Amino acid sequence: MRLSEYFLPTLKETPAEAQIVSHRLMLRAGLIRQSSAGIYSWLPFGFRVLKKIERIVREEQDAAGCQEMLMPTIQPADLWRESERYDDYGPEMLRITDRHGRDMLYGPTNEEQITDIFRTSVRSYRDLPLILYHIQWKFRDEVRPRFGVMRGREFLMKDSYSFDIDADAAARSYNKMFVAYLRTFERLGLKAIPMRADSGPIGGEKSHEFLILAETGESEVGCHRDFIETDLTDQAIDYDADLQPIVDKFTARYAATDDQRDPEKEKALGDDLVTARGIEVGHIFYFGTKYSKAMNAVVTGPGGDQVPVAMGSYGIGVSRLVGAIIEASHDESGIIWPQPVAPFGVGLINLKADDGNCNEACESIYRRLGDKGIEVLYDDRRERAGVKFAEMDLIGLPRQLIVGPRGLGEGRVELKERKTGERREMTIDAALEAL
Repeated sequence: MRLSEYFLPTLKETPAEAQIVSHRLMLRAGLIRQSSAGIYSWLPFGFRVLKKIERIVREEQDAAGCQEMLMPTIQPADLWRESERYDDYGPEMLRITDRHGRDMLYGPTNEEQITDIFRTSVRSYRDLPLILYHIQWKFRDEVRPRFGVMRGREFLMKDSYSFDIDADAAARSYNKMFVAYLRTFERLGLKAIPMRADSGPIGGEKSHEFLILAETGESEVGCHRDFIETDLTDQAIDYDADLQPIVDKFTARYAATDDQRDPEKEKALGDDLVTARGIEVGHIFYFGTKYSKAMNAVVTGPGGDQVPVAMGSYGIGVSRLVGAIIEASHDESGIIWPQPVAPFGVGLINLKADDGNCNEACESIYRRLGDKGIEVLYDDRRERAGVKFAEMDLIGLPRQLIVGPRGLGEGRVELKERKTGERREMTIDAALEAL
């Protein structure tokens, strides 16, 4: 994509309403624009990041045996009355009435909707286990929406729902999602730490939230140092096997959010204790028969009796992750995108767009990288070099390939790593090989 043709409305000044780093940088780098309080339009640059995250989340859900579907944003209130959550949920739920006088709501989550789909479609235990998911916009009417997409009212979420014949089978589904979440966040370039959590308005008996470490996190957490050094992405995961040993490996180590920290345990850890700020990016719940009993979601069991299914739900804040990644990966100059979610892999900078040799070299590089399937944002504008460098650092593409007349005269270009700031001079062929 040529920057001269790309809609990327960057800002030089920080908007007054932006209180945290991710909100400031998402506005300045042209990812989003506010529509109303807590509701944002996603501009092309931000939308590319959103779709990259969504793709990785989807691939890991599919690998774990989940099946994708799509449920509506608007739900009938009667389903929530069946589960007795309609009145309990609180003012965060946006309640509306359609033209026929029917009570509706903009879904903050989908336990009732998916339970209704299940109970009208599945009859036998032989159709279990089953995990269904979708990636859909949600709405929660926060009293004080703030921090940009980190605590907005409208947000994109991946939510999946498991159905099993009993608690033992449901534990296996829970473990699948636990491991899939660890792999998902690692592929996104994040180190997520699972911590036991309160179930909140979802309800249930078991719950873990996944937090990433960032200086500007919402709460202070304490954890064992081993969490920082563990990586599942290089391990082959058999989701049909017993995953309990992997789950046990993670849950046996100390990790606690600020309201559950144990000073005695932390003292015993000594140098192995890590304290930092944390941002929640995912939450998983096992709630057994809470919804299936209330809504009569039953199947015929092996003995012929009617059995309420054991259920769980599992959420990842897809749009929230964009902000969380920036909170965890930035510097004073701007965003530093991890390679897997970068909107473009390379920023190609033409330092002198009115120079024939520079133009010819850049056009060749742009074409050759494109032929290899590498996404390039080509700054072909007639701007000063300082402007181009500053904007490329602001938007945070992982690598910058810098082409100028002086270097070309010696047969060389410059390759810059955004994360480290390292610059290397090399031939065009060597630079292309490196990319």
